[in-house]
Amino acid sequence: MASLKRLLVGSPIRTARLAHERLTKKTALAIFASDALSSTAYATEQILLVLAAAYVAGQTDAFSRVIPISIAIAILLVIVAISYRQTIYAYPSGGGAFIVAKENLGTLPGLVAGASLLVDYVLTVSVSVAAGVEAITSAMVGTRFAGLHNHRVLLCLFFIGFITVANLRGVREAGSLFAAPSYAFIFSFLCLIGYGLVRYYFSPGIVPVPNDADLKIAEGYQSQPLNLLLILGAFANGCAALTGIEAISNGVQAFKQPESRNAATTLSWMAALLITMFLGASVLTHLYNIHPLEHETVISQIARIVFVGPLGWFYYVVQATTAAILVLAANTSYAGFPRLASLLARDRFLPRQLANLGDRLVFSNGIVVLAVFSGVLVWAFRGDTSRLIPLYAVGVFLSFTLSQAGMVVHWRREGNMLRGLRQAAGGPTPTATSGLSPETNVTGKLEFPRLAEAPKSMAEVAQLHKKSHWKKYLVINGVGAVSTFVVLMVFILTKFLHGAWIVVVLIPLLVVMFLRIHRHYLEVAKQLSTEGLEGLRPIRHEVIVPISGIHRGVIAALEYAKSIAPHHVTAVYVNLDEEATQKLREKWQEWGSGVSLVVVASPYRSLQRPLLNYIDRVKRSSHGEVVTIVLPEFVPAKWWQNLLHNQNTLFLKGALLFKKGVVVTNVPYHLEH
Repeated sequence: MASLKRLLVGSPIRTARLAHERLTKKTALAIFASDALSSTAYATEQILLVLAAAYVAGQTDAFSRVIPISIAIAILLVIVAISYRQTIYAYPSGGGAFIVAKENLGTLPGLVAGASLLVDYVLTVSVSVAAGVEAITSAMVGTRFAGLHNHRVLLCLFFIGFITVANLRGVREAGSLFAAPSYAFIFSFLCLIGYGLVRYYFSPGIVPVPNDADLKIAEGYQSQPLNLLLILGAFANGCAALTGIEAISNGVQAFKQPESRNAATTLSWMAALLITMFLGASVLTHLYNIHPLEHETVISQIARIVFVGPLGWFYYVVQATTAAILVLAANTSYAGFPRLASLLARDRFLPRQLANLGDRLVFSNGIVVLAVFSGVLVWAFRGDTSRLIPLYAVGVFLSFTLSQAGMVVHWRREGNMLRGLRQAAGGPTPTATSGLSPETNVTGKLEFPRLAEAPKSMAEVAQLHKKSHWKKYLVINGVGAVSTFVVLMVFILTKFLHGAWIVVVLIPLLVVMFLRIHRHYLEVAKQLSTEGLEGLRPIRHEVIVPISGIHRGVIAALEYAKSIAPHHVTAVYVNLDEEATQKLREKWQEWGSGVSLVVVASPYRSLQRPLLNYIDRVKRSSHGEVVTIVLPEFVPAKWWQNLLHNQNTLFLKGALLFKKGVVVTNVPYHLEH
């Protein structure tokens, strides 16, 4: 098993190499932006799927609404991107919405944001991989491989497994592996947009008549007139384009120094590319009169029309890179989910194992948990992107809203501190700071903790006030909070019955789980505290050695037991066969070495129950002694040889683990052959 692990994951990396595992901006763009950029391959289609309900109802111009809806989403994207740039600078340690909401709004909002992001990350893997598989099966339409459409779930599970192994090998290796497909997708998609626009304006007659025989409508929608609710539903579906935009703010510490500046620059690159590609896809969809189809994606249809003749081969380049980026977009979640889970585990809201770095300096346990939940989700929804999308954006926009609201509080606190410092500089008590000490870390830009003392002159305070720009940032984050909250309400209103209710119910359940886990850890810490504990005291042992016969392993266990309590050792044998018991009694005379032998009857042929009853009787009759169970155990030379032997010792050890006041010790005897 160890050799297989080394083959798949690689050799362990020293902790001292952690700083060298950080990412450059180019590599980070491939890892953190792949989710957001890949959404351009299906965000426009998600708008069309909802508008198709009005088209079926007879409103032939329904699909023309894709342009204004896309522009509205692009404006929202700009607002959110600018808001998250402020978050990156204010919280250079990373953590994103969870840390921002927890520190500024309180623990409960922070947990809600954390739960939302965890759900979003799992859904990102499921949706991205399902969309990637859909791009692959679209390219197979009309070929002998068209039957791949019926094996979507298996393909999804295969790709989830591949990405999981790649991430278990480490951040740098995953970045190197995924960088080329990410940049290939960006190049091919921009070529599609550019050449598609040129070809349309020079050859407008190439626009085909759409084939509506295979028209596809969004999950849960039926034929209906175009109204405000339907347009809002299309807008909400298209907001899938914003998913993943928060990933960079969650992983600031993954960047090389200076972390905040590099992360903010990468976020700006990502936002610019995302807007260009998303609007470009929507414009081409409108120009070429593309309708959503059951067995072929919108991007595939555009590429088939645009790239014909000598450039026909580029269609397969577009489909291959689109499939690759969609599948690899799941890598954004593999970068974010383990880090967020480690933060929650560090604060004792998730199992502590999720906070541990693995052999390759990644949070291996979080990666495996993400893979398992994503695989289950893909299997449950049959790898269908349109069925997964309604679940998708609720968690995203809830975390957006909480993060932006937290930043509003953050900037207000900074403004209050600056006003307090101004009053302090002009008054007799220079230490007054409106309830906040100068050491409070209110902003990464001002970095008050690095000041030796609070500013004492009005000039110093004015200089800090000039550097802060807290009013401008407060307005930016305020607009972001209001905008994302409105979108969240729209999404819940339009998608609740289509599947969003699952996420609405799941997030509170996760928060309750976080609080229960936290309470458990607090109770454990309280019970393990040394406060009020007396000093070390001597211990008297009453030793019991369960035996199944007499062999070298039993003799070794008896020798060990007598070294603990020379005059308080008892061997216990469970009588399952009278003849075997008699032979044991005779052999005991030779090998017992003065140790008492107790034979316990077992009328129902049980080994554990009679032995546990005997231990309970000894425990009740002991007067302050610790009952120690010494278990003889022989260890086979080969691991597979364990399958040939009973595991009674293992089961007995498990049963005794929950008996208070009983100590269990194993004495292994290793076989050589």
